[in-house]
Amino acid sequence: MVNRASLAKTLRLYLVTDQGSAATGSGQRTLTDVVAAAVQGGVSCVQLREKQLNTQDFLAQAMALKALLSPLNIALVINDRIDIALACGAHGVHLGQSDMPIAEARRLLPPEVFIGWSVETLDDVRRSAGLPVDYLGVSPIFATPTKTDTSVPWGLEGLHSVRSATALPLVAIGGIHAGNARDVLRAGADGLAVVSAVCAATDPRAAAQTLRDLCDQN
Repeated sequence: MVNRASLAKTLRLYLVTDQGSAATGSGQRTLTDVVAAAVQGGVSCVQLREKQLNTQDFLAQAMALKALLSPLNIALVINDRIDIALACGAHGVHLGQSDMPIAEARRLLPPEVFIGWSVETLDDVRRSAGLPVDYLGVSPIFATPTKTDTSVPWGLEGLHSVRSATALPLVAIGGIHAGNARDVLRAGADGLAVVSAVCAATDPRAAAQTLRDLCDQN
C-alpha cells in the first residue's frame, strides 16, 4: 500500500512532459535534456505524456527517462498506458476519466505502483473514495492551451472545495506558473503539475528552481 504522506512529497513539483514545448526552447534540445535540467532544478516527479508517439517510440522514451531518473530517486509516472508502465518499471500511472477503469488498472499493476486519477467534477472526487486510487489530479485549475479537452476550469475556489472533500493527495494542473503557484498551494494542492512553465522555458532548470522554491516556502 502506498504511503500518502510520502507520496505527497514525491508529487510536490510534478513535471508533465510535452515534447512539442521542449523543442521550442533554445538550441536542439531533446525531451530528455529538458527533463534532466528540470530535475536539477528541483522537479520531484515526472509524468511521460506524449500521446502522439507510437508504442515503440513511447516505450523508448519511457526507458530513457527511467534510466535518467532512477539513480536520482525521482518517480516516473506514465500517462494512460498500463503496458508501457509495466514494461519500463514505472513508479506510477496517471489515468483520466476515459482511460482504463481504476479497479482494472489496480489489478494489473504491482501494489507498489501508485495510481493517479484526473477529476473534473466534485462527483468525480466523491467517487474516488470508493476506488483504489492514490492521488487526484485536479484538472484544469486555470485555462491552458496544452490541455484543451477538459471541462470548465476549477479555479482556486474549486480547488479548495476538492481539498475539503477528500484526504487524498492533490496535484493541481492547468495554467500553473510562478505567478500563481503560491495561491494554488494555499488553496489546498499538495503538488504542482506544470507543463509549458518548464518544458517551454528557455532555462528549464531555472524555471523549475523558481517553482520548487515556492513549493518549499509553503
